[in-house]
Amino acid sequence: MRAVQVSGYGGPEVLEVVDLPVPSPGPGEVGIEVAVADVIFLDTLLRGGGGQQWGMSVPYVPGGAVVGTVRAVGDGVAEAWIGQRVLARTGTAGASAEHAVASVALVVPLDADLDDGEAAALSRDGVTSIRLLDVTRVDRGDRVLINAAAGGAGALLVQAALARGASVVGAARGERKLALVRELGAEAVDYSEPGWTEKALAAFGGRRPTVLLEGAGGTPGQEAFTVLADGGRLVAYGAAGGFLQPDPDEVRRRGLEVDGITGVQLPDNQVRALMGHALELLREGFWSPVIRQRYPLERLADAHRGLEERTAVAKTLIDVRP
Repeated sequence: MRAVQVSGYGGPEVLEVVDLPVPSPGPGEVGIEVAVADVIFLDTLLRGGGGQQWGMSVPYVPGGAVVGTVRAVGDGVAEAWIGQRVLARTGTAGASAEHAVASVALVVPLDADLDDGEAAALSRDGVTSIRLLDVTRVDRGDRVLINAAAGGAGALLVQAALARGASVVGAARGERKLALVRELGAEAVDYSEPGWTEKALAAFGGRRPTVLLEGAGGTPGQEAFTVLADGGRLVAYGAAGGFLQPDPDEVRRRGLEVDGITGVQLPDNQVRALMGHALELLREGFWSPVIRQRYPLERLADAHRGLEERTAVAKTLIDVRP
């Protein structure tokens, strides 16, 4: 089968197109013929060496989620799965290939009317977005500042927070991304410009945000943290500029509720439930993934570059099936 493999830790150049045997599902697993693979910024961090802390070793096939059709099942899995079109999470690796293996505990059947690309786009970003909103209890009357609001997850968060009745300001970099935030119905500010936080406060009518969904990290994350209202809620889930790490003394002094990416992680059964919920929200018109980049499997390196160089707007997907 065609696959892309991380030959060694490094930049996008370590992604090599190779021919590999079709993987066989083990007990409790299904084998999937892949149509579309998801790609997110986390995949670039793992490729750069970050996966070593989770015991990953090279070579490996990157990517953590797919849409495709079940072609084989392992021991303990009902044969009724064979032929079923599905959305599946493959873990931290294994998705960027013509065939992938996934635990049946992380597989959701797809109805015929659901689009491959939209389903794949919700596989990880949709789950993350629902979890972030639930942890921070975003509701009507909240003022929500979203950093990296034009990313794959950010665009979903903007839609979802507005749907919950919150006021939303989306921060991003560059006019292409700001234009998307405005298209989604939120106020937009450029966090690369001096004084951007003052513009964000002005957009909230001079009041501080009650919730910060921090997907940028680095300097924009630190600057956003300074304007969060006392007693506010914060989740720092983005690492493009390094995860925001608020000073614990300041957190206590200001009465903030703070979570990081580990605080929003869930066991498999809850992840699967949220995958299904993300698809239900798509059906209900609650949100719609914004997919702006699609690459063939052989150009996975270009997809990684777009994410790392921050030129990608909204969601990027890999079309595995020609």
